[in-house]
Amino acid sequence: MGYENRAILEHVDLELGRGEFVALLGPNGAGKTTLLRGIAGLIPLLAGTIHYGFDRAASPLGYVPQRDTLDPTFPLTVREVVLMGTYARLRPLRRVARAQRLLAARCLELVGLGGLAEQRFASLSGGQMQRVLIARALAAEPRLLLLDEPTAGVDAEATAAIMEVVGRLNRTDGLTVLLVTHQVGMLRGLASAVVWVQDGRAVRGRLEEILSPERMAGVLGVKGPRG
Repeated sequence: MGYENRAILEHVDLELGRGEFVALLGPNGAGKTTLLRGIAGLIPLLAGTIHYGFDRAASPLGYVPQRDTLDPTFPLTVREVVLMGTYARLRPLRRVARAQRLLAARCLELVGLGGLAEQRFASLSGGQMQRVLIARALAAEPRLLLLDEPTAGVDAEATAAIMEVVGRLNRTDGLTVLLVTHQVGMLRGLASAVVWVQDGRAVRGRLEEILSPERMAGVLGVKGPRG
C-alpha cells in the first residue's frame, strides 16, 4: 500500500475475525492511516488483494476518517449528516425514503445523540461531532467499522463517551472494529488484539505483548532498564 507508486507498507498479511475489536498502533508516520484507507478501498493497492468475507455492495464498510471534510459553514443538520451514511445503499436517482430516515434516527440514538437531530452540525462540540460521524458510518449498516483516531482532539469525557459507544457496538451487536489510535490506555478491556505498524510492516499480537514496556520505551525514545 502507498501513494503514487511509492510503497508505505509491504508484505502485510493480516486477518480479522468477525466480531473482533482490533487496534492499529505505531509511531507517527508509520502507515496506520495508509493501512486503514487501503482496507477501506480509498487508495489503490500497489500489489496483493484484500478479501472481505462479505459482499461489499450488500454491506458497505463504515468509515470514520481522521479529519472530516465537511465544511462547518455549510448549514447541515445532525440528521442530514447521518443520512449521508445511507447513500451507499441507495439506488441511483432514488431519494431518501422513510426507511432511511428511521435508520438515521436509530443510529443517532445508538450514539446517545437522538435529541440533537435538528441541531446544526457545526454547532456541536468536538466529541459530539465525532459521535455524529460514527452514527453516519453506522447508517451504512456495516459489518466492519473503520475508525481513524476518533478521539483525537477531544477531552477525556468525550473520549470515554466515544469509546463506550464503540465498545458497546462491538460487544452487543458483534460489529467488527478496526481502530487507529495513539491513546493506548483506553484500549484495555476493549481491544482483543493489536496490530503494530512500523518500518513498513504490520505485526499482529496480543495487547499485553505489543504494549510491553520494552517496545513502548523504544517507540517513545526512552531508554529501558540496563541488564
